Amino acid sequence: MHKDKYVFAQLASFLDRNKFNYIVRKYNGDKYVKHFTCWNQLLSMMFGQLSNRESLRDLIVALDAHHSKSYHLGLGKNVSKSSLARANQDRDYRIFEEYAYYLVNEARKKRVSKIFKIEGNVYAFDSTTIDLCLSVFWWAKFRKNKGGIKVHTLYDIETQIPAFFHITEASVHDSTVMKEIPYETGSYYIFDRAYNHFKMLYKVHQIEAFFVVRAKKNIQYQIIKWKRRLPKNVLSDVTIELTGFYPKQYYPAVLRLIRYWDEEQERELMFLTNAKHITALKVAELYKNRWQVELFFKWLKQHLKIKKFWGTTENAVRIQIYAAISTYCLVAIVQKEMQVDRSTYEVLQILSILLTDKTQLRELFEKTKFQNYKVQFKLNEPNLFNFD
Repeated sequence: MHKDKYVFAQLASFLDRNKFNYIVRKYNGDKYVKHFTCWNQLLSMMFGQLSNRESLRDLIVALDAHHSKSYHLGLGKNVSKSSLARANQDRDYRIFEEYAYYLVNEARKKRVSKIFKIEGNVYAFDSTTIDLCLSVFWWAKFRKNKGGIKVHTLYDIETQIPAFFHITEASVHDSTVMKEIPYETGSYYIFDRAYNHFKMLYKVHQIEAFFVVRAKKNIQYQIIKWKRRLPKNVLSDVTIELTGFYPKQYYPAVLRLIRYWDEEQERELMFLTNAKHITALKVAELYKNRWQVELFFKWLKQHLKIKKFWGTTENAVRIQIYAAISTYCLVAIVQKEMQVDRSTYEVLQILSILLTDKTQLRELFEKTKFQNYKVQFKLNEPNLFNFD
C-alpha cells in the first residue's frame, strides 16, 4: 500500500483529507488560491513540527533541500517563505482549529480505556503560559514590558488526549475560563486550587457532573456529618456547608471535604468534591493523576514547536498551536493504529530524521535502533501514552 511512498506521505495518509476539504469550503479558505492550498499549508506546518524546525526561515530551508520531493510529500509544487507567511497571517485560523478538534475526537475514539474503572470520562483542566516578546507580539500584552498567551486545556486523562483547548492573553485568570468548558453529565473534572470558583463548580453540580478541586487553606465551612472508619492516609472525610458570605451564596448545596496525607511528598492535601458515591482514596487517586496535564504541557513545549513562533500575528500563532495539537493527535493515532511499542519521544526522534525516507512505517519502527541512553533509562523526558 505504501510502497515507494515517503515516510511523511505515509503519515499524511492517516489524515482525513475529505473532512479537511469540507472545513476549508465552509470558511472559503481556498478561494482565489491557485497553488499553495490550505492542505499544503497544514502539511507544511506539520512537517516543521515533526522535523523540529526552529523558525520559518529554518522550515523553508529544510523544504528547499527537498524541493524535488515536495509534490510527493503533499506540500505542493513549491513552498516559499512569503507564501507560507502570508497564508499564516491571512487564512482563517478556524479551519485549523476545527480540524484539530476533529483529530482530537478521532484520537480519543481510538484510545478509549477505563483506567479508573468508573462511569464517565475523567478530565483535568489547567493552563500553561507561553512568554512572548511584547515588541514583536504587540497584541499579547501581559504586563508593562512583557507579552504572553495562555493555552487552557481540558485533558482526557484516560485517553491522554486534549479534549478542549482555549487560547487567551496571559493576563486572563484561569478560573474565568471555566465557563468555556463543554461539560458532560456524569463526567469527572479535576482542578487545582486556582479553580475554587464556587459559582462555576455549582453549575457543574447542577448538570449532574462531578468535580474534585484542591481546597484553599482559608476555606470557611461547618461540618454536618463525618465518617469514622477511615482508610490509611485519609485524615478526615466530612460533609460540609460553606459559611463564607459569597461562597455560601454561590454554592448553596452540601460538599464533601477530604483531608489526605500524601506520603510521597510528605504533605497534607484538602479536596472538595460533590462525588459522594466514590471512596476517599478514589478521590485522592483522581487528583493525583491531575499531574498528567502538566506532563502534557511539558511534552508539548519540549517536543513540538509552540515556544518559538513562525509568525508574529495572533492568527499565525493560533494556526501554529493548532498545527502542533494536530501533529500530537496524528502521532497518537499512528501509535495506536500500528500498535507501536515505543515511547512517543522515540517515535518523534525517528520521524524527525527519516521523514523523507521511503521505508515503510512498520518496518521503520521495528528495525530502527535507538540508542539514546536518556530514553533507554527514561531520564528527563516526559513519557506520554504510557501508564506505569
